[in-house]
Amino acid sequence: MKILLVYPEIPDTFWSFKHALKFVSKKAAFPPLSLLTIAAAIPAGWEKRLVDTNVRRLKDTDILWADYVCISAMHVQKKSAGEIISRCRKYGKKIIAGGPYFTTSTQDFAEIDHLVLGEAEGILPELFSDIGRGGGRHVYEAEVHPDLALTPVPDWSIINFRDYDSMLVQFSRGCPFDCEFCDIVLLNGRNQRTKSPEQFIGEIDSLYRAGWRGAVFIVDDNFIGSKAKVKAMLSQLAGWMDRNGRPFHFFTEASINLADDEELMDLMARAGFNKVFVGIETPNVESLKETNKYQNTKKDLLQSVRAIQSRGMEVMGGFIVGFDNDTESIFQRQIEFIQKSGITMAMVGVLNALPGTKLWNRLRKEGRLIGESLGDNTAACVNFIPRMGMEKLMDGYRSVLETIYSPESYYRRCVTFLKSYRQQTVSKINASGVLAFFKSIWHMGIKNEEGFRRYFWSLLLKSLLINPKTFGEAVRLMIVGFHFRKSMCSSRSLPQETYRFAGLEGTALMGPIPAPGNESEDRTAHP
Repeated sequence: MKILLVYPEIPDTFWSFKHALKFVSKKAAFPPLSLLTIAAAIPAGWEKRLVDTNVRRLKDTDILWADYVCISAMHVQKKSAGEIISRCRKYGKKIIAGGPYFTTSTQDFAEIDHLVLGEAEGILPELFSDIGRGGGRHVYEAEVHPDLALTPVPDWSIINFRDYDSMLVQFSRGCPFDCEFCDIVLLNGRNQRTKSPEQFIGEIDSLYRAGWRGAVFIVDDNFIGSKAKVKAMLSQLAGWMDRNGRPFHFFTEASINLADDEELMDLMARAGFNKVFVGIETPNVESLKETNKYQNTKKDLLQSVRAIQSRGMEVMGGFIVGFDNDTESIFQRQIEFIQKSGITMAMVGVLNALPGTKLWNRLRKEGRLIGESLGDNTAACVNFIPRMGMEKLMDGYRSVLETIYSPESYYRRCVTFLKSYRQQTVSKINASGVLAFFKSIWHMGIKNEEGFRRYFWSLLLKSLLINPKTFGEAVRLMIVGFHFRKSMCSSRSLPQETYRFAGLEGTALMGPIPAPGNESEDRTAHP
């Protein structure tokens, strides 16, 4: 049996880092952890190949080689996924499809031979057994959230490490919180399930033995959802890092209550964490209550950000505009919060309703849904009728992006960050880093692309005055800022699309608005 694993293309978004990757000569930010994990579960003796279309194009010869084509996708990848499905259908190939996009939009895929809905560990053995005998059902659906002890070590052998900037691993699934707009509870539940420390360290060790060195993204829905378990793991991970010469630096996603636990922050710093993505969403308390994000209403959000930064972890922040309780003042409030916090990587998006979420169901009952989500909440596409009005929301959103990613505002935010940041880890100098430095000099320091020249040289000098150890961090910040400026503040016309669903008709109201961002609440490693 020949299995072709195909990962659809991710468009130019906040998380694609497309414009930053050229500085480090990489083709993609991350590999497809979902397909690497599935590849490890394919029966012995079967042939397997991976085509990550973010790294290379899918050829007709790839499709013709396969008996089955296995696709995993998030909502943000649906355009590319549709094109891949059409090509496979053209050649009469059987298709296996799973991941968040297919799980929450099942009704759209009658033509798929085998749909894998939910988490795959408990489903794959039966699926592979069935197709091995030449049969198989249309739908394989997980009845329970599986024990992560069943998750195999990803098959690193089917990718080329040189293509990617960071690797992906996973420690836990699920989140104890239940935010209205988020589909994590829908996909992975509120009961936080974790791998054992030994299992997780074994995965990290396999990545090390495979030859990887550098950044590792732990893609958990909420890394600190089970604090006692994560602390036990971090103690072992810190020891492993010391014994192996500290070959990795980690980043992850966590809730803001991380700032309340000094022991946990110290353990993360000891284990080599230097970044954490936090869903801050909004400084508007009424909007936080509206979306059931009460955990963010119980603390001073600015102080919480600074507490995390002071432990040597850069805070990457998620922000949303368009809640029912937002007024026109929210745009300036978001700008002020982001600038004061020193959050350089601020992912600001427009509220979208993902299929099956509590927000989706509420808006449908209110008759306010007008389309499907693109899965990219910074694509300037709103799929419901906002309370403040569409034009005001889009104009305000544009003003936020154009302000926070102007070269001057970004520079000032970087300075604020470097002053509060207590760097714990210093990346080792390598050829890729040296090349990135000289490319940054050319693109920003000499050519003045995106108007960065003055601020590029100012930040490098300022970093030496603040702390010479942060010089490399300053170079990285400017490269990342260059990506955000080009990705999020380049005006482009988006086509209007008419949607028909649930008995409603409407138009996705999109226009020449600053575009891209991240994959909304999808998670990269959902098998």
